[in-house]
Amino acid sequence: MKTTLQNIASIQSGIYVKPDSFGSIVYLQGKHFNENGQLNTSLIPDLQLTNQTERHLLQHGDILIAAKGNKNFATVYEERNGLCVASSTFMVIRIKPDCKKKISSEFLSWYINHPNTQLWLKTNSIGSAVQSISKVTLSEMELLIPNIDKQNSILKINALKKLEQSIQKQLADLKEQYVQQLLLTSLN
Repeated sequence: MKTTLQNIASIQSGIYVKPDSFGSIVYLQGKHFNENGQLNTSLIPDLQLTNQTERHLLQHGDILIAAKGNKNFATVYEERNGLCVASSTFMVIRIKPDCKKKISSEFLSWYINHPNTQLWLKTNSIGSAVQSISKVTLSEMELLIPNIDKQNSILKINALKKLEQSIQKQLADLKEQYVQQLLLTSLN
């Protein structure tokens, strides 16, 4: 099925607020993620729950896309991360209830992170000093959505690819340690 993002999801901007020293919810910012969209730090609640922040609480399965900067990664919010709101660095994509059986959040996140989609986003971003993706541009992004079984197969293959890359990196690190140890012991 070919469609646009606006047909299957709602899109809203994250909010801009000043974090507190203490809070009951987390204000998710770009600094909490690595360039691949993976959490790289523990989350510490730094925002109070107010009427404004409550309206912007993330729901399990929401997709955050870094809409500002050079790396426009997408990541799926999981409720195990606690109560969170997204900063204005992000756009929040929420799949419409009637489309949740047609597309998974994980597949949509993978699709946005795909190099072809990333190239499209870069080509259609605005700004010279700091690139940003507008809500309108994001809503007009075209998607090719296969059936759920094929989505799951794609995600499994992608997970295996990531596992392979991790193992290869570990192997390269071990080889480097081994060679360095051999060189060091050859000094004796």
